[in-house]
Amino acid sequence: MICPACGEWTDTPLVEGDGAAAELVCALCGHREPYRRLPVFALTGPSGTGKSTVCRRLGPLLGDRAIVLEQDVLWVGALRDPHDDFAAFRQTWLRLLAMLNQSGRPAVLCGTVAPPQLERRPERPLLGEIHYLALVADDDVLTTRLRARPAWREWSDDRRITEMLTYNAWIKANATTTDAPMTLLDTTHATPEQTTAEVARWVLDRL
Repeated sequence: MICPACGEWTDTPLVEGDGAAAELVCALCGHREPYRRLPVFALTGPSGTGKSTVCRRLGPLLGDRAIVLEQDVLWVGALRDPHDDFAAFRQTWLRLLAMLNQSGRPAVLCGTVAPPQLERRPERPLLGEIHYLALVADDDVLTTRLRARPAWREWSDDRRITEMLTYNAWIKANATTTDAPMTLLDTTHATPEQTTAEVARWVLDRL
């Protein structure tokens, strides 16, 4: 975000070209430098559909083809500020993903996110295509899974469960109408092993 030539800061990065031909461009002085814009794979969906479980198991199936990241490791402190649809949290992840891309490996980001929360951020041009895979489940199964969680996670609150069921329905209804389409994977009757294998295939097919 700081130009190495003129030293100025920008909140709206400019990237031109794609693949090996991409360049990061300073809009103020015109400085250009090679830049990697690699794909990102966002594994999203409501709580209780299996994202965290898949995240823990996915790495060995992808090997060195991609970096697997749990989104909630940065769900701390000021990054939990809901202002502007959790802008600080989304902004931080987009910048971090962009830096990881420069190592030459794409990333799989596991955690609840709706495409507009990433696609509309000023940092979005730093990345290549973002592929979205949303895990979903039947409402009754989702409710049972959430209620079975440890008490400290506070899923005894009916309002929280209703929010998740609403989000579950929103994903199913809007998978192809958001800023970027989402592929759906129903985990209602799948084992964790089956879901993880399906997610791995989905990533590898798009690399």
